[in-house]
Amino acid sequence: MARAVFLFNHDAAHQVSHLAPIAGAMARHHPEVETTVAYASQTVRAQIERLVRPEDAARIGWHELALPRPIAAATGVLDKIAPVTRLARLRLHQPLFKASDAVVSTERTCLRVKRRLRPGTAPLFIRVPHGTGDRSVTFHPDHRQFDLSLVAGPKLKEQLVANGVDAAKIEVTGYSKFEGIDFDAQPDFFGNGRPTIVYNPHFDPHLSSWYDAGPDVLRWFASEAGQAYNLIFAPHVMLFRKSVHISPEYKVGRVRPDIPDEARAAPNILIDTDGPRLFDMSYMLAADGYIGDASSQIYEFLMRPRPVFLLDPNAALGSQGEEVLPFLRTGPRVESINDLGSAIGGWDEIGPRYRAEQERLIAHTFALSEVPASQRAADAIAAAIARRNGAL
Repeated sequence: MARAVFLFNHDAAHQVSHLAPIAGAMARHHPEVETTVAYASQTVRAQIERLVRPEDAARIGWHELALPRPIAAATGVLDKIAPVTRLARLRLHQPLFKASDAVVSTERTCLRVKRRLRPGTAPLFIRVPHGTGDRSVTFHPDHRQFDLSLVAGPKLKEQLVANGVDAAKIEVTGYSKFEGIDFDAQPDFFGNGRPTIVYNPHFDPHLSSWYDAGPDVLRWFASEAGQAYNLIFAPHVMLFRKSVHISPEYKVGRVRPDIPDEARAAPNILIDTDGPRLFDMSYMLAADGYIGDASSQIYEFLMRPRPVFLLDPNAALGSQGEEVLPFLRTGPRVESINDLGSAIGGWDEIGPRYRAEQERLIAHTFALSEVPASQRAADAIAAAIARRNGAL
């Protein structure tokens, strides 16, 4: 029997929702293919099981990417410099991948396995991007080495083709993270009737607003003026995993500032740096407005068009321009806390002004269909395996 391995080789769970629904759909719709989930930790497995149906989980073969204790201890120390633990898992569990017909992953480190295997013996390597962002790191030359990329919509396909990926190796299958999400829901985490803003800074030390302005954003919301609003501080989960961040793309390294004490004490500020609601869109649905920078979560937020404020204190985003970063068209770009405070004061007027552009970008970013994205992706994977094995 053919086998597809769904690879969850990350210690954080932020990529799980992009791949787990596809693994579930594969087990459900394609019994001719053995579905195996290879996972990094029990925490990651638990998140996967929350996102797949129990009957699908029972059809899945589960494989923990465990490391011997001495190796895990040594690689854990080195993870502050490079993803050594992830690479060690790939090396130690290479026999699993070699014995498979397809390896499906959200990240490109799996290509290390492909390079080590003898040509003609490697499985298909299939990529499902974890997000739909615009920044240049969305593309890497390694992406040309995948046998197939399954993307959310025409925007990302166009980006990949423009960067030299063969169009025949790209299929638009939709965004499986959206399955089961009620976009009309608006959770209320405060119960005080005030407008709620979510602040979602990225971790990249060059593009993120957190390093130069983030603590001051929290201080402003803790101040008398800012207490007219609620703030959900929901950064990219990787921001607070390290105290020092290095951007290989921009050759920049910076120490991450801490959260100010006055923000932790403010009753109108909810702070969550590693909880499960960072991944299930609860905060994106709860907010009336969004403050962000380089995170692709802006597109998830805009599935229900609302006011967006782009915080760019060192002009790292503005210098790239709207052609490179189309999300810059979704709301005003501000470079200082004073300008941000003034812009937020007109938050209810900002939404209508940018709504048409937000809707246009969303339609270009996500290919919606009556057929679930997870099923479309599972069908594409099954068809690719059949072609590989000469069944088609």
